Amino acid sequence: MGHLDHAAYGWLTPVLSYVMASIGAALGLRCTVRALAATGAVRRNWLLTAASAIGTGIWTMHFVAMLGFEVTGTEIHYNVPLTILSLLVAMLVVGAGVFAVGFGKARGRSLVLGGLTTGLGVASMHYLGMAALRLHGEVSYDPLLVGLSVVIAVVAATAALWAALNIKSPVAVAAASLVMGAAVSSMHYTGMTAVAVSVSPSDAALPGATAMQFIFPLAVGLGSYLFITAAFVALSPTADERAASASARHLGEHTAAAH
Repeated sequence: MGHLDHAAYGWLTPVLSYVMASIGAALGLRCTVRALAATGAVRRNWLLTAASAIGTGIWTMHFVAMLGFEVTGTEIHYNVPLTILSLLVAMLVVGAGVFAVGFGKARGRSLVLGGLTTGLGVASMHYLGMAALRLHGEVSYDPLLVGLSVVIAVVAATAALWAALNIKSPVAVAAASLVMGAAVSSMHYTGMTAVAVSVSPSDAALPGATAMQFIFPLAVGLGSYLFITAAFVALSPTADERAASASARHLGEHTAAAH
């Protein structure tokens, strides 16, 4: 068995991955809150932004954490198509869950369906990302811990969607995002404790790309997307702010006409 190190750079990767998960959750929740206050195409666009934010945040969290993953006795490479597929799965399945909540008529049923779909999507992204690993040896999993990680993912996703439906204030959303970030990180590291690697030393070149060749630049790019989108959401007026502005403008026009 190879010795597994889940934090080769100390606390850097766990903390940074948690931050990325929390930012993605915060952005996704704020966009979902905006969506529920809108209708038609505006609602759809906010939900699409929410899905991309949550999916990107979860994916970036996973692979930033994986930058600190090392196995004694072997290099680690990543299959590029599978890694990209894991990102697309995260966005698409999270999107399905968010849309179930955003357009569902019965809130309770929509929440259960959305939480289950989103949680399974998070778990699928994680294990697709793990399937992209290329190393000299065989990877195996503890089924009990794998099952536990999936349960954590579903519970975390359901709690996040419940927060989007019921929590409106920015402070409460921020608090919910920190909890969601902790839940996603817990799911990741629970899944990682399920991993065992039987190393077969070899001098043969591994297929795929190293983390620094592929994962790091992509994670930086997606992290930048999250920060830029967060700035856009923060600067765009809410429905209440637009209504107040329109009311003030109407009052001003009425006052001017009276004079």
